[in-house]
Amino acid sequence: MALKIIFMGTPDFSVPILEALHKSEHKIIQVYTQPPKKKNRGQKISVTPIHNFSNKNKLIVRSPEKLDTEYELKFLRDSKPDVIIVVAYGKILPVKLLNLTNIKFINVHASLLPKWRGAAPIQRSIMNLDQETGISIMKIIPKLDAGPVMLKSKISISKNINFEKLSNVLSKLGAKLTLEALNLIEKKKDNFIDQDEAKVTYAKKIDKKESKIDWNVKAEKVIAKINALHPSPGSWFYYNGVRHKVIRAIEVEEKGNPGEIINLNFTIACLHNSIQILEIQKEGKLKMKVDEYLKGNKLIKGSNVI
Repeated sequence: MALKIIFMGTPDFSVPILEALHKSEHKIIQVYTQPPKKKNRGQKISVTPIHNFSNKNKLIVRSPEKLDTEYELKFLRDSKPDVIIVVAYGKILPVKLLNLTNIKFINVHASLLPKWRGAAPIQRSIMNLDQETGISIMKIIPKLDAGPVMLKSKISISKNINFEKLSNVLSKLGAKLTLEALNLIEKKKDNFIDQDEAKVTYAKKIDKKESKIDWNVKAEKVIAKINALHPSPGSWFYYNGVRHKVIRAIEVEEKGNPGEIINLNFTIACLHNSIQILEIQKEGKLKMKVDEYLKGNKLIKGSNVI
């Protein structure tokens, strides 16, 4: 028996999961996403990736500012979904909504709960040099990401993988696990296990202030931050008063004072070891490989970046 689904999601991460649901036997009766926003200097209206996918596939989309108005609650109640699936929607569901009867609320979360509850689990797992991560399917309760878990699936975190690539891998895993969860719900075999509160860690939202590279840490931590924050907001430093965003870099076993350019292939010393930049973007310019950058920019050995 096909289930009637309301899907709530916003970023690129959510799209493969919605796509898998759209191709399945289940019926998507509504898609909810964040409202369109004005973007960049031209203030052009920009819709979310989920909104784009829904339009292309003729799915009904709603993007209310609030979910707890009487109008929205009545609309959701009258839609009579079996399941509401939330994937990086961008807002905490109000208690009034969670109290609607006969509806199962499940969340697809990109970590192995109870580790990394919160807004940025993928970035924090990379920054923390975790060896593994995964997807958790959990019941939604008022407390953030604290609901009992139905399913988990684990993967290893490859060395030097960045946020963009890991997010894509986890999103595809999330799509597979979501279909498994719906199969269990259909068969009334969905069992939920409470999280261990003693093992909870939080993945706080990325602050743009974190983007500036701190050279007084080990090179592996600098590389982890570069990877975790790619492509947005990115990791950067100043050289000769100009901001430089690091796109790709590797760790090398060379020594120097933190922040010092120790050779002319753009190797910069950290507290322990150094990073060699492979790809960079100078402010106001396109990103480029370092050998291209060096054709038009002079480095001074022994000078410092900040």
